[in-house]
Amino acid sequence: MTDIFTKQKRSEIMSKIKNKDSVAELMLRRTLYRNNIRFRIHNSKIFGKPDISVSKYRLAIFVDGDWWHGRHFAKENEKYSVFWSKKIQGNMDRDKTVNEKLRSENWAILRFWQKDIERDPDGPALKIKEFIEEKRHKSVCSEIDN
Repeated sequence: MTDIFTKQKRSEIMSKIKNKDSVAELMLRRTLYRNNIRFRIHNSKIFGKPDISVSKYRLAIFVDGDWWHGRHFAKENEKYSVFWSKKIQGNMDRDKTVNEKLRSENWAILRFWQKDIERDPDGPALKIKEFIEEKRHKSVCSEIDN
C-alpha cells in the first residue's frame, strides 16, 4: 500500500506519537490508584523500564500499543512496507527479550493491549489487583507457616 504522505511528512507524524503517558496508560493508572494500588511509573532501575511497576510484589506492567507492538501483525504484515515490518518485528522481539530477562530476575510480567484498556480499564486493573492479592495471601501464609 502506497503512503499518501512524503517520507519527511510521515516521519514528522510518527515522531509525534508518544511512547509514554498514553491515553490507555493514564486510564489504567487512574483506575489502579482508585483501587488503592500504589505503583511507580517508568522505573529506569527495572530492565525494560515498565510503564507501571509494583516493586514490593516484583510486578512489571506494560501497556502495549496495538500497532507498535504487533497485535495483528501476523494478519496485517503483508500490508506494511519493509521498514514498518522490520520496526514492528523489532518491537516484538524486544518485548520477548524484556520478558525473558525480567522472568529470569523473578519478576512477574503483565502486558495489556491499548485498545483493551481503552474499552474497559477495570478489567486489566482487576487482573493486577488479583495478582497482588494472591501474592499478599502467599506472603501471609508463609509467615504463618514459619
